[in-house]
Amino acid sequence: MPINLQAQAVDENREVFYIPNFVTEEEEGYLIRKIKDTPQQSWKGLANRRGMTVKSPSGCRYGASHPAKAHDLPLHSSNYVATGGQLTGKNVLLSQPLPPFVEVYPNIVDRLQSTGVFRASTHGAPNHIIVNEYLPGQGIMPHQDGPAYHPVVATISLGTHTAFHYYKYTTGSQGQNATEPRSEDVARIIDPTPVMSVLLEPRSVVITSGSLYTSYLHGQVYLTVFYRCAESCMDSIGNHIVDHFTAGIDDLHPPKFADLHVTVANWRLLGGRDAKDAVINGGHLERGIRYSLTCRDVEKVANSALLGR
Repeated sequence: MPINLQAQAVDENREVFYIPNFVTEEEEGYLIRKIKDTPQQSWKGLANRRGMTVKSPSGCRYGASHPAKAHDLPLHSSNYVATGGQLTGKNVLLSQPLPPFVEVYPNIVDRLQSTGVFRASTHGAPNHIIVNEYLPGQGIMPHQDGPAYHPVVATISLGTHTAFHYYKYTTGSQGQNATEPRSEDVARIIDPTPVMSVLLEPRSVVITSGSLYTSYLHGQVYLTVFYRCAESCMDSIGNHIVDHFTAGIDDLHPPKFADLHVTVANWRLLGGRDAKDAVINGGHLERGIRYSLTCRDVEKVANSALLGR
């Protein structure tokens, strides 16, 4: 069924789109199984995913036992797998086939192509997909994806929800606005208050384009909020890692992420009952292990098979 993308716009400029239930529960389960089946040697660590992670006596990694400041937290190397090939230092993709679980069943590539967001890209569809694993409480620092890609990124969430934030640069060290052309010796300082925040439900996709891609940063804040729970908790200290929300019912009084006091910009587009209830009524959602598919089109491509001859 065709997707009316404009009806899924989060912002007034129609640069961010949120589509709940982009994959079905059955497809989600299949994708997670295929991701877990990926050979261990294919996974790599990426140190800028920051999380409050400790090892429980059973060896499982879960959240720390008390709130902490950013500088108190260790950098934990989350796992990721790049599919479609590897990028060179010159932003050229050494192309390799994408795995069947994104091109055959479920055909994620065709489904994203049908939205039209990649219509203006070099290849008309994503040709590079990074699979990430985030443990409960982990996030990724605000960043930009860089010039290798056509300025569109589609992020599919699997397994659990997360909070996804957009940030702007503020004034540099020499009084220059860091979103403007600058010399290399001018510091770029990130405003810690997001300009926009969205709740990503499991099975959803968020699509970022335009200036929100080229001039702003995006990231997932590590969690410092915990909820005391019963003995059935996953970790060794009896805590769930959760996102809390401040209730809201309309545009004058919208629901907010309680820890940052910022509006849940896509609250009207949420598809799941649990998420809607938690956001509108001021409840909480527990985080689990999240997998994401970050889908982009690399503009410059070289055939790695031909290069190897």
